[in-house]
Formats: sequence, structure tokens, C-alpha cells
Amino acid sequence: MSPEARNSCAPHILLVNPWIHDFAAYDVWAKPYGLLSLAALLRAWGANVTYIDCLDRFHPNLAPTDPSARHGRGPYLKSSIPHPRGLEKIARTYSRYGIRPEWLRADLAALDPPPDLILVTSLMTYWYPGVFETIRELKASFSKTPLILGGIYARLCTDHARAYSGADQVVTDRGQSLWALVKTHTGWSGAPLADLDELDAQPYPAFDLQRRLPYVPLLTARGCPFDCAYCAARLLEPVRRRRSPESVLAEILFWHERHGVVDFAFYDDALLVDARRHALPLLEGIVRSKRRLYFHTPNALHIREISAETADLMFHAGFHTLRLGLETTAFEAREELDGKVTEEEFRQAVGHLRAAGFVPDQVGAYLLVGLPDQTVAAVERSIRVVQAAGITPILAHYTPIPGTRLWPAAVAASRYDLAADPIFTNNAIFPCSRDDFSWPTLSRLKRLAQTK
Repeated sequence: MSPEARNSCAPHILLVNPWIHDFAAYDVWAKPYGLLSLAALLRAWGANVTYIDCLDRFHPNLAPTDPSARHGRGPYLKSSIPHPRGLEKIARTYSRYGIRPEWLRADLAALDPPPDLILVTSLMTYWYPGVFETIRELKASFSKTPLILGGIYARLCTDHARAYSGADQVVTDRGQSLWALVKTHTGWSGAPLADLDELDAQPYPAFDLQRRLPYVPLLTARGCPFDCAYCAARLLEPVRRRRSPESVLAEILFWHERHGVVDFAFYDDALLVDARRHALPLLEGIVRSKRRLYFHTPNALHIREISAETADLMFHAGFHTLRLGLETTAFEAREELDGKVTEEEFRQAVGHLRAAGFVPDQVGAYLLVGLPDQTVAAVERSIRVVQAAGITPILAHYTPIPGTRLWPAAVAASRYDLAADPIFTNNAIFPCSRDDFSWPTLSRLKRLAQTK
């Protein structure tokens, strides 16, 4: 935060994206969308905002890298650390992903003035050890500054977060309490803002607070009309609300024209649902803009919604990396899992994408691995079905999530006490698998998925 940007009457609020502790982590278009949305709201409100990203791939202490490589994706710096309690026998390296602790301490020491309030986010439930370490470092530097923890882990594992995180307060809403929190902890209140439920009225997330901007995440709607047994979308966003296609197109052009961004990742849970009134007007606007842009769908597209028209528009709009939410090819038994696609719909969608011009390396179908009572043979069959359709199988490790419909089955199937500690939901250890989902087996499945 530059001196000329400060409002001397307003509080200084520090927002922090914490470290990840895990067996593996990689920046696959991953940014703290919610935290940077709060940063934008606070900035529009008049607060002085500083952002520190413990995962920063472009920190000044790192060797320079090309932000445009791999369409913005890239590895985090990692440092080996001890395994968490209960996972000592896992024969893989456990690491802290992100900047070195001494770099964080130096960045915190350089803050002038010190923050009046600290907001920390959280993502995967089993990443909480990285959140806790971040909070300890923040508290060591600013012991008297109120620190509030929010995010997905805080919302799904609230009691655990309140008991063990070290945060002064744990919040479980989507930002509705932000104004009250700022006033309570700093005594300052700014001008009223638009209703948070009016998505088109919100400022764009403050991605410009990052050191480099290799890509920008997009969210055209909140909530999902589906209720998949393995997914927490309904828990986190029970009401579906959409932005107008015009506002999304305006945001794309803003980041492209003002900041030179060419890679965009859709974070939507259901981008193509009701496509005639939502996605298609957006795609048509992108095509009309005649910009050379690249779009990626790491959160997966609903296969049933991919028509010949939609596939053609996505191709001409510049969609480059497509991920399909297939999850399994056991079509005859998937009603209890999600019921969102049939075998015929899958084959038709792939046919539309291939006819539009997409090549196999651009289109991947996610396949869940490690579901309760799933066998290795079932995963092998799914891999072969996807390959036979002419696209790429993408293995996605199943993560048990508290509150989802599949959670009771996951708890019953697991060799760990999932309810006792979120660390045991780490998908790298296949916590619900009774078949041989060992690391050598997974390596073999990955090689099978890569076989052309």
C-alpha cells in the first residue's frame, strides 16, 4: 500500500492467503477469490488494504519466471516439513507450499503502519495446518491485532477452527458480517455499499493486488442447481444467483485491456446451465469482441449442457482447457451419486466438442478415484471408456467433505476417524478406500490414463 493511496482516517486491513501443507500442491488457476472479493469491497468502502499471499509464485526473493508459461499455471516453492500427527506412516514427502517463513516475517515487518485488523482465508479442510502456521506467524508479529479466520475450512469445520486455529474469531458467512466486524474491531464505519446478493453491483475482485497477474478467475454465478453426493457447493452456496452476461464480458475486457490478461479460468459450478439465457450470450459477446483470449474450466462443465451450438461457440470464443464433470462411467449406478449425465449424453457431448474443433489434449473428463467401496478395476474401466470416446481421462482424488450426502458412507468406509480430525480427509491418502489404492497403484492408473 503506497503512502499516496492511504486514507489517514480509515483502518489498515491486512488480508492473507495462507500456506498449504500437503503431499502435493500446484497452482492450477488457483486464487483466493473470496478473500480478494472482500479486499475489493473494503477498498471501495474506503479502507486501507494490504494483501499478502503466502503462496506467491512471483515473490521478489524467488528467481523470475515467465507468468504466461503454461497459461499461467505453475509450481509453488515447497519445503519439506514433518508429517502431521496420524499420517506419519504415509511414505510420501509432506511439504509447506509457498514462500519461506523468514520472507513472510520480513514482509510483515515492512508494513507501515501495522494493520488494525487481519483477515485470513482457508480452503481445503485438510490444509488447516498451513492456516494454523500462518496464524502463528501473524500473531507473533501483531499479537494485539484482531485476527479473523474465514473461508471454506472455517465454514465446514467451524468447531475445529474455533478450538484450534488461534484466530480471535471464526466467521462462517460469505462476507455479510464484514462491515459489522470492521466497525467492532476498529471503530470505523464507511459509506454503505450495495447488497452483497446483487452480484452485478459488486466491484471486481482485487486481483491487481497480486505482484503478477498471469491469469484471472471468473465467477459468473454463485450456487449450483445440482446436489451431488460428494460436493459441498450446496452447503456453501445454498441459493443460486447469476451475474448478467454483459457484466461478465465487461470484466473480461477490463482485465484484458487494463492489465493485459489473456488467460481466464471459470470458477463456476454450473457455467452452462440455462445456457440460452446465460452462457451463450456471454460466448457470443466474447466472439464479437475479436480478442485473442484463452479460457479454462478447472471446475468442470456439466456434460448434459454441451450442445453442438455451445461447443462451437466455446471453440470460437477461445476455450482452451475443457474439463468435464464425468466422475465415473458406472452410468447404471450413478443416480445415488449425482444423476447428472447418461452414457449417451456423454458420447454426444464429446462428439459435439470434437466436431467443433477441440482436440483430445484439450478435453479431459474428471474421474473420481477413492470413492467409498470403489475398486481399482472400476477406475480402470472408466479410464478405458473415456479413452475410447477420444478424450483424456483426468484422475481426481475423492475428498470426503463433512455435511455432504456421501459423508456418512465415507466415515463408515474409512480406516481413519474422519470426524475426529479433518487431516484424515486428505485425498492423497485415499482415506475411504478398501481396495489397493496405494501410491504404486495410483502411479499405474496415471500411466494408464496417459496411454494414447
